[in-house]
Amino acid sequence: MKKTLVTFLAATISIGALAQDDVAPAENAAPESNWKTGGNGSFTFNQISFKNWAAGGKNSVVGTFLIKTFANYKSENATWDNTLDLGYGLTKYKDEDVQKSEDKIQLTSNYGYNAYKHKWFYSALFDFKTQFAPGYKYDGSEIIDTVSRFMNPAYINLSIGMLYKPSDVFSFYISPITGRTTIVSDTIFAPDYGVDAGKHSRFEYGATAKLTVDKKELVKNVDYYLTATAFSNLVEHPEHIDIDAETGFNLHVNDWLTAILKFNILFDDDIKYKETYTYEDENGELVTSTRDRGARLQFKELFGFGLAFHW
Repeated sequence: MKKTLVTFLAATISIGALAQDDVAPAENAAPESNWKTGGNGSFTFNQISFKNWAAGGKNSVVGTFLIKTFANYKSENATWDNTLDLGYGLTKYKDEDVQKSEDKIQLTSNYGYNAYKHKWFYSALFDFKTQFAPGYKYDGSEIIDTVSRFMNPAYINLSIGMLYKPSDVFSFYISPITGRTTIVSDTIFAPDYGVDAGKHSRFEYGATAKLTVDKKELVKNVDYYLTATAFSNLVEHPEHIDIDAETGFNLHVNDWLTAILKFNILFDDDIKYKETYTYEDENGELVTSTRDRGARLQFKELFGFGLAFHW
């Protein structure tokens, strides 16, 4: 996994190195604000319908709503980037209950003060992440367990380090001083996310590295982005590195239509894979249960076509 990660990051760094030239301000133009705000959103919708289809298949409807807004500040010696990333999606198969396919709330704030040639900055990073709605584990179409809810879990990261930001396209942050808190408002979820039984939170001290690429017009009408974070608990098993990465492409058909392709890769040593198995109890009855099988690499892909809006 480490070799794959190194190759993945090297490829994206080469994309992020492409920066745009500054445009000279027009004469007598009003002074530009130090703040730059904006955002974009999309609603993608997919439907599959079958009738008398010999090869078989299930009718399904998928809807996903994504929104990302930012407020960035830049002065002679300081930079402050703030983003709010929201996503929610539902899937409905013909005879099955509605299931969520996307669920994310993430707030990130990164402040930097010039340290060297306006490319290296002394920096502080805050990151908060959770989800909107309950998530379930399914056996076919049957719910067998509730695995997440709002604030179950939630993650808060606060760190101090150095930020390398040669342009608005690319940045790399590294911190040897990071505090990460995992929160569960309901203690029933504690063992699933590395929190001690009966407790609501767990604090970890460690080191963080974060890579960000936001390249507009990678090719005509195609934007590319990447956010990849690595965290190591320096007190307990520093060799276990947690990875949280999201990368994707936005393909602009026109101002109102878009196609989205994105991938999420997650590895968290505290999240154990639960295996469902069936056994026969002492009364000869079949019982279905779950057991932990260790941490595993998690992967999610989203592709959709639909409406886009910008501000």
